[in-house]
Amino acid sequence: MWMRIKGRRAQGAKRRGQSAPNQEKRSRLKLGAGIFLLLSFGASSVWADPLKLQELIAEALRNNPELGASQAGVEVAGHKIPQAGSLPDPMFMVGYQNEGYNTYNYGDSPDAQWMFSVSQMFPFYGKRGLKTEMATREAGSQKQMLQALRLKTISRVKELYHDLSLAYKTRDLLKDKGALLRRVEEAALARYASGMASQQEVVMAQTEKYMLLEREEMASQKIQATEGMLNAAVGRDVRSPLGRPGEISPTPYLLSLDDLLREARDQSPELKAKAQMAEGTEAKVTMAKKEYYPDVTLGANLFKRYGIYQDMWSLTATVNVPLFYKQKQRQGVLEAEAARRQARKELQATENMVASSLRENYSMIRSADNLMKLYQEGLLPKARQDIQLSLSGYVTGKVEAITALSRLKTLLEVELLYWSQLVEREKAIARLETLTGSTEIPIQDEKNEKN
Repeated sequence: MWMRIKGRRAQGAKRRGQSAPNQEKRSRLKLGAGIFLLLSFGASSVWADPLKLQELIAEALRNNPELGASQAGVEVAGHKIPQAGSLPDPMFMVGYQNEGYNTYNYGDSPDAQWMFSVSQMFPFYGKRGLKTEMATREAGSQKQMLQALRLKTISRVKELYHDLSLAYKTRDLLKDKGALLRRVEEAALARYASGMASQQEVVMAQTEKYMLLEREEMASQKIQATEGMLNAAVGRDVRSPLGRPGEISPTPYLLSLDDLLREARDQSPELKAKAQMAEGTEAKVTMAKKEYYPDVTLGANLFKRYGIYQDMWSLTATVNVPLFYKQKQRQGVLEAEAARRQARKELQATENMVASSLRENYSMIRSADNLMKLYQEGLLPKARQDIQLSLSGYVTGKVEAITALSRLKTLLEVELLYWSQLVEREKAIARLETLTGSTEIPIQDEKNEKN
């Protein structure tokens, strides 16, 4: 049978001046061209790689300008340490002493001479070490603030990434419910044409359709705005194109509130920065008390004379006298003690703020877990079953239009609430990782650190 069909096709092709192999070749070319067009127009939407969160985080740590400024600040603080512990610059003096105003009488007068002097000031014992400690504490605080800023940048990228994913998901849900709403509109038109429904039902369905289109447009605008903020956080131009984030799935989170509080006390960079500042004020108080003691300046002088007159030399020791200590040194001590109290209170306030934020975000995670379970196991299945029954009932005339539309809106809102809770849960986890300092920061090479 197959041979007969093939023979007939060959004969038909021969009558048209073509051979069977040539016809088969042309068919293959057409098929290839069709596949090429399909790939050209559909590849970007079907096979496009999703936006990857870890790649965005790594790029933000490299290119975020705020991080670059903070890194430069750490370098500035590091260069201050050797300066703080060094001695003041030595002083060199050269001068000439002449006798009389009329002539230059160097060599003719015993009092005419060239003078050379070198001096060095030595701070009182312990001052240099205290200044070095103060600068070291400041540099350590700057490093911890840089670490805290890195963690906040990671959290910011994660939150915007999840917001972008939610915006895309919202638009998808609106389009999906738009298809169901069109079914209601078509059924309303059919019922109206047959005299089974009033025009009000058609207008009602069309109004809901346009309202859904409005929300879809707002979701598209949300995507554009979130992409701009995400580009800024990463360090790109705000107009740079971004792909679509991958599907969000719940991140397992088993830590208790006590675990979070303990981790924050041990490794929170923000708390460490405040602690470094508080420890630095202790050195400032000790340094202020050291100012009651004078510094010493040692000097060596040479008086160069000419001819029969011998050169002269001298050694000097100069000390400053803290005569006005009530207005200066004592006030400096009071200032340092007030700064110490301020730093301690700021540390305590930061500890309270971190603990409060930990509790708030932890409660958000647990509440989201309960609500998502309620949506998945209770509300969503019932809402999907209800909308199917309502649509079927409306087509057959057993359910009113307002009931079907109400069920459709309920399903949409429940689905949006589920995804909103999931996104808020992931964002809360990102904030907790920042507060506790538990986020792993990708290691950057030396070149990127300097840049």
